[in-house]
Amino acid sequence: MSIFRRDRRGPGRVTVQEAAARTGHGNAVDSGDDAVLLDVREPYEWQAGHAPRAVHLPLSALAAGAGLPAEAQARPLVVICRSGNRSRRAAELLVARGARAVDVIGGMGDWVGAGLPVVDARGGNGTVA
Repeated sequence: MSIFRRDRRGPGRVTVQEAAARTGHGNAVDSGDDAVLLDVREPYEWQAGHAPRAVHLPLSALAAGAGLPAEAQARPLVVICRSGNRSRRAAELLVARGARAVDVIGGMGDWVGAGLPVVDARGGNGTVA
């Protein structure tokens, strides 16, 4: 059985507010979708700052064929990067593999701009690199 759910449509796009609602971040109302926020930035960017409870899988690893981390398998994915370019490519790859994935318009830049939480690798206040 595949860890991905089939969806022949291309990936959708969501705002950071919609992403926060789907993944239970900030003051957003949880939509009950139980989606995972998948951060596809490089390790140095992730370590500087990411959303709490986000799951990390760099686009470079995903493009090379890496599978999803266990906590992201068989769940809807909300894919984020710094500005929205890499997350769009990652969401396309994931949808092609059968995952339910959308990408976040404006990425972590808009996430921070919306006042949503960011932590560093140690759990302290993070920044977007």
